[in-house]
Amino acid sequence: MKARYFALLLAPLFSTAALAGAGYTGPGAQSMVTVASAQAASDDTPVVLQGHIINRLKDHEKYEFKDTTGTIAVEIDNEDLPPVPFDEKTLVKLTGEVDKGLMSREIDVDRVEIIN
Repeated sequence: MKARYFALLLAPLFSTAALAGAGYTGPGAQSMVTVASAQAASDDTPVVLQGHIINRLKDHEKYEFKDTTGTIAVEIDNEDLPPVPFDEKTLVKLTGEVDKGLMSREIDVDRVEIIN
């Protein structure tokens, strides 16, 4: 009898651990997009980009990001930059949202990850 109760107590722990690794893939889930699709996306659309930061722009905290489909300006707050140095050859993953201005679009980056 005690073994059955013990198993019932442990079952939710194992099922939660299994689901946590899977990740949410339904509506609203963020998936990798390209610069070209980010250029066409509407304001505040969540995006995840993978490519290279190739240049620092003159504006404060703005950089030029490039993938195989093109380039786009990205704004990265200093506290969101990775703690390790990186250069234009370092593959990075950016998580953020599209910021549509009157004349251009850029990505407001919330997270920068270095991809090994």
